[in-house]
Amino acid sequence: MSASAPAAILASTSSQRTYRYLRIATALTVVAIFVGVLAAVPAVGWLPSISHYYYSPARTVFTGALVAAAVCLFALSGRGPSRALLDAAALFAPLVAIIPASGLPGARAPQAAADEVAVGLTTYLVIGVLVMAVGAGLALTGEVERRAAALTLGVSGGILVIVAISWAVAPEAVLRFGHVVAAVSFFALIAVTALVEALGPASRTLPRWLRTAYIVLGAGLAVVLVATLLFSDERFYPARPVLIGESIALVLFATFWVLQTAQNWRDPNPALR
Repeated sequence: MSASAPAAILASTSSQRTYRYLRIATALTVVAIFVGVLAAVPAVGWLPSISHYYYSPARTVFTGALVAAAVCLFALSGRGPSRALLDAAALFAPLVAIIPASGLPGARAPQAAADEVAVGLTTYLVIGVLVMAVGAGLALTGEVERRAAALTLGVSGGILVIVAISWAVAPEAVLRFGHVVAAVSFFALIAVTALVEALGPASRTLPRWLRTAYIVLGAGLAVVLVATLLFSDERFYPARPVLIGESIALVLFATFWVLQTAQNWRDPNPALR
């Protein structure tokens, strides 16, 4: 160990270490999903999408990793425009885990899972309301900036209301299309966050290669989402396009957080801008 290493260790703050671990953990949730899927392949084979491994022995890993990612995203939301974007992404991630894959061509609606989805969504909504209440309380007491909190609470409240009304009025539609809508929304929000990092006011302090990397990640996620939706019908495209598209999107998501970890490693105030 070099002589400077102990000083660097002592110089790191608790906040720095917390943010480092959260970013690393966010990237590792993708590794967990891939490992779970690959471990399940010998038992169930290659399914139409990663999301369909909800119906396999990988289910616990799949749902657990998504919930863990949601918690990390909420903790990492930071400041500025990215705050509302990542808080919204944190709300969509659990929905990807709670609502089974359906609505994809050739997939049956998971009616047998309706009771489980009902319990999951009820828990999701209750926890969401409690988190919003805590956030509102912190804003009212001045612990967090009120304008930013109002934006986040407005977006989050809107998502929760839409989920609650959709489930109450059209549960079959939620079962059939909820997973796809949540997954697309999640990755779209991450794509926008990457572009905000590259093009927003704080990007002026970033090296050109990092700005370029964020642009490539954001644009790449957008292209992958569109392509996956366009070529999702395995009757015409039998090479499991959704499985491939989801895999690429997850790799891009993990890469974003690896870059965020490197970018903010020594930042004394490491919250995302």
